[in-house]
Formats: sequence, structure tokens, C-alpha cells
Amino acid sequence: MDEVELRQLRCLVAIVDEGTFTDAAIALGVSQAAVSRTLAGLERALGVRLLRRTSREVTPTATGLRVVERARRVLGDVADLVQEAGSGHTRLRIGYAWSAVGRHTVAFQRRWHAAHPGIDLHLIRVNSAFAGLGEGACDLAVVRRPLEDRRFDSAIVGLERRLCALAADDPLARRRSVRLADIGGRILLVDRRTGTTTPELWPPDARPAVEEIRDVDDWLTEIAAGRGIGVTAESTANQYPRPGIVYRPVRDAEPVAVRLAWWRDDPHPAQQAVLELLSELYRTG
Repeated sequence: MDEVELRQLRCLVAIVDEGTFTDAAIALGVSQAAVSRTLAGLERALGVRLLRRTSREVTPTATGLRVVERARRVLGDVADLVQEAGSGHTRLRIGYAWSAVGRHTVAFQRRWHAAHPGIDLHLIRVNSAFAGLGEGACDLAVVRRPLEDRRFDSAIVGLERRLCALAADDPLARRRSVRLADIGGRILLVDRRTGTTTPELWPPDARPAVEEIRDVDDWLTEIAAGRGIGVTAESTANQYPRPGIVYRPVRDAEPVAVRLAWWRDDPHPAQQAVLELLSELYRTG
């Protein structure tokens, strides 16, 4: 792989797009001999023939067609990388695991676009402990549990009530609220990677049995079927209303802290503005 260079991929794509070595050389601003040498180097590195060349035309081989398709994607990805590195401040990606910022999500999006029209906002769901921040999928992340990784900084922007998710025909669904003791004997469905609730929320002698799920859709499906209950942040109810499921406040459970997280040594330039807007939305409701 070390022998394959971007200039070789650009050369191959130019030959196919322009139709001749001569026109490819003009498009690339090099000599025709340089185009021939570059293509030969690519074919040598890959160990396959990529083009058929006659006196009238140049056509890709079957393998060449596949390589050209992949080369276009690679060159496109590199172009995106360069643009992002050079002008990343014009795009802002905020990751979240399950439910963005709940009932504040739409207001956040609209107010951001009105106040910062030059910074394109994207909300991205990534079901991981860092909501895509550690994986490079986003620039900032909304998380609902402390980040112990010292690569990141975070600040609390607000608090959300803790709710119990129940099947609509569950006897507890008829109540306006529940207590931890009411659900301690149930099966608690949790996502250990991103979830906000663990058995430690209950006293040691009254903890529920736990079953692990991997995604919010699985969590909702299992609860609707009566196979367990969930305890989650209020934002989940706002983001995922579902027929067959009701959400009830857990009145003796501590609230869930909502945090904005960012890279400690490389925060996005818009980080402070996001922090202030989210804090204001949670404060004013």
C-alpha cells in the first residue's frame, strides 16, 4: 500500500475522464510522458492492468473500472479531509448517543442557525460512550454521564428528570409517578456503553435484575413487549414517543446531568457559543 500514491489515483481518474493520455496530461498540467509513467507505476504497484490502450481510445479493464470507482471515493474523502482541516469552523458536528437535547433540540437548531448562519450545524447519533467524540465523528458531544477520559473536558448545561419507561398495560403505568422501590423487583434494561442508569441507583438489598441491550430501538421494543422496564433521562421520552410505551417520573431518583464535551487540547471554535446557548435553553426551559 505504501507504493500507491494519490497522484497516481488522480492520474488514473483523469485518463478515464478525459479519454486520452494527451487530454489527461493537459488536465493535470504535466507531460504525456509523465502520465504514462505515473499510470505504469500504479499498475506495477497494484500488480494488475488497469487500462486498454489503442490508437483510437483508452478504456478501463474490468479491474480498472473497480479501481477507478474506489479511487474516486478515496480522492473525495481526501478532499473532504483537507476542507475540514482547513475550514472546519464552517461546520459543527455535535454527537449524541440517544436523544440529543430532548425537548430543546428543535429550539437549539433554529436558534443556532439564526445566530450563526456561517456555521453549518449537524446533529449526529453515535451510540458510544463518547457519543462519537473519541472516534472523530463529531466536534462536540452531548453526554449524560461523567467522562473520565482526560483527553476531554466537559461542562454541565442542564438537568433532566429521570423517568421510568413501562409497557402501556403495566399496572404501574396507571400511576402518575413511581418510586425506585416500586420497580426494584423488575428486570432493568440498560445500555452499559451510554446508559444513565445502573443498579447502583437502588440500595444494595433492593437492586433489580439487569439485561443489557445495544440500542435505543431494541430498548423500546423490549419494553413495549413487557420484557422489562427502563429508567432514562427525560430527553428520551421527548425524542422517542412510542405507541405501547408510557414514561412516568421516578420521584425519588436524582436527576440526570446533561454535559457538553469537547477535546481538551483542540476545542472547536464554536464550543463556548454552544455551551452558552444550551445552558440558556435548559435554564429558561
